[in-house]
Amino acid sequence: MALWCAIRTFAKHAAELGNQQPTEPIFFVKPNNCIQRSGPIQVSSHPGTVHHEIECVIRLGNNLQPEAIAVGLDLTDREAQSELRTEQLPWSKGKCFRGSAVIGNFADYGGTFSDISNGDLLLKLVVNGEIRQQANLSLMSISPQQQFDSLITWAPVHAGDYLFTGTPSGVAELFTGSHVIATLESTTGEIISKIDTFCH
Repeated sequence: MALWCAIRTFAKHAAELGNQQPTEPIFFVKPNNCIQRSGPIQVSSHPGTVHHEIECVIRLGNNLQPEAIAVGLDLTDREAQSELRTEQLPWSKGKCFRGSAVIGNFADYGGTFSDISNGDLLLKLVVNGEIRQQANLSLMSISPQQQFDSLITWAPVHAGDYLFTGTPSGVAELFTGSHVIATLESTTGEIISKIDTFCH
């Protein structure tokens, strides 16, 4: 199983980090042993900073179409990532540390990639009662369908793989003791997938 992670798929997020908006999907890969399904987010034991990036995560079925969806946190060591990028080196240390792929419950999904960004789904991240990130998936500048169409042309994609579809603006550092609630919900308020945890 692979975790295919698309970057800069929301234009405002690319802008807030001072990055150019790509015209084609760009990916990095997290190993599946980065996945954390329960327990606190480990901040104090990580030898660097930990920033939150909420995302919609798609699990691919046998036909390589969406089988299930969940909310996820692509945790990022921003300082390590920035230093490595400056040196034009791979930034695995900034993205692939222990517990850096926090994933909520998967909900079965019978729609297509295009359906995911048709306006019915919303990402929301609340830290200590304050909304940090919130966006409808229709606001993606590079849609899940575009991501998959590009990925399938070159990547060894298999059933059971996860696609992290990118984060909206509002990313920020997490601190020990913070209460984090991340949801993927419908525009009518139905919670489809949820992460409710603390930073340790």
